[in-house]
Amino acid sequence: MYGLWKPRVLGAWKVPASGPVILAVNHSHNVDGPMVMGTAPRGTHFLIKKEAFVGPLGSFLTGIGQIEVDRSTADRTAITRALGALAEGGVLGIFPEGTRGEGDFASLRAGLAYFAVRSGAPIVPVAVLGSTGRPGRLIKGLPALRSRIDVVFGDPFEAGDGSGRRTRKALDEATLRIQDRLTGHLENARRLTGR
Repeated sequence: MYGLWKPRVLGAWKVPASGPVILAVNHSHNVDGPMVMGTAPRGTHFLIKKEAFVGPLGSFLTGIGQIEVDRSTADRTAITRALGALAEGGVLGIFPEGTRGEGDFASLRAGLAYFAVRSGAPIVPVAVLGSTGRPGRLIKGLPALRSRIDVVFGDPFEAGDGSGRRTRKALDEATLRIQDRLTGHLENARRLTGR
């Protein structure tokens, strides 16, 4: 990442140095996940759509510990692997919006709340800003080479209400709390970076 672009990483010290952690990342460009993987202070297992696991890229993603997920169904294998990574004290990266979009956390899916409440892992919000700026001249689908991309890590927080409940209502309430915190972090990150 540092060879192709000029990442500016802010707040990486906020990621707990040990124990399970979930990185909740906004997603507006294909490079967002790799940018976080390349700049995070700890190795990260991302949930990545199964369509990306083809050919040599699939072998590479599997080799570096990424988790293949079928987004068309409740993928029990992916859920088990993700919870296993957290149980082992690892870092799980999630795009809570489920797919690439505006990257504004406006529409969250329930997966993030489920993993956070089920595992008890704190969530660290991450804002990737600048990846949708000027497209590259050589490869239009990527940001311009050597352009600045900001990766802003926020303060960790707990998603649950402390009751330990894992009901549908508890997950819905956790999703609302999470969305409020992620949206607030994104606003702060934009102010901080001037984007």
